[in-house]
Amino acid sequence: MLFDYVSLAGGLVALIIAGDVLVRGSVGVAQRLGIPNLVIGLTIVAFGTSAPELVISLKAALEGADGIAIGNVVGSNIANVLLVLGMPALIAATPCGEKGAVRNALFMVAVSGVFIILCLFSPLDILSGAILLVLLALFLGDSALSTYRHRKTLKDAENGAPAANEVKEGIAEEESEDELEEVEGVPESVGLAGVYIVLGLIGLPLGAHFTIEGATAIAEAWGVSDAVIALTVIALGTSLPELATTVMAAIRQHGAVAIGNVIGSNIFNLLAIIGITTVIVPLDVPVEIMRLDIWVMLACALILLGLAVYRVNLNKLAGFALTAAYCAYIFVVYTFSVAS
Repeated sequence: MLFDYVSLAGGLVALIIAGDVLVRGSVGVAQRLGIPNLVIGLTIVAFGTSAPELVISLKAALEGADGIAIGNVVGSNIANVLLVLGMPALIAATPCGEKGAVRNALFMVAVSGVFIILCLFSPLDILSGAILLVLLALFLGDSALSTYRHRKTLKDAENGAPAANEVKEGIAEEESEDELEEVEGVPESVGLAGVYIVLGLIGLPLGAHFTIEGATAIAEAWGVSDAVIALTVIALGTSLPELATTVMAAIRQHGAVAIGNVIGSNIFNLLAIIGITTVIVPLDVPVEIMRLDIWVMLACALILLGLAVYRVNLNKLAGFALTAAYCAYIFVVYTFSVAS
């Protein structure tokens, strides 16, 4: 039994480290090849930071553990809103009025609704995956267009357009946060970056293997389902990078970027991870997830939309409420699982 816990914990650590190393190496190679930061951010960084969840879900699906494949994503989206936004607010105020947050939060709610509708017609098959991937392409295209307009405004400001100083200062500040702090410790040589990529590609499947092996064994020992372990332990583990990032941002007084990171992560979880996985192998949606967890995920999406619309400034009380709500959710999941 001890080995199972070590396998689960070690697998999660390996996933986090391997995903981080893969992102650093990929960004290093992309920068050396002269690939624009926009392309790097929308592709390599976005997919790379979701690599642990993707590898977990894909490997679980291929091994017939559909509860882990779907529970991992649903649980991560719940943890991202309640815990990843809640804990940093306990450290420092977290503003939710980031530019573009409302539009992206609306898209996230819409995507959550589409995902739920598809789940009602379980199993999720190649058609479901295609729909999700088309929505992902639309999201990336819209993000690219918005960033192009954003930078064009900056260029116009530099060329002396009206209100140049005000526009330039505001945009420059946003870009410095978005680009310079997104990825740190990027290798300076192509050779070292290549080593990072290889290590990341080796570490991800190994981490996924040990995580799933440990999780399924613990689930059997506890008398709960794979889905419950995925919704809680695995989801929390794969959300640790986002949690660490937002906590450090709060400590550095850069909490304004938290809501954008959470929205982007949740959109990628649903569209990229479930989309790619179901194009490769169909997924049956566990009944227990449809009873409670998927609706909690939708409620979290609506909460996030409300925070963005009303530009709420999360204080310690709000942070405590969100964190307590996550703890209550975990308690309910385990209580109902054991009772059934």
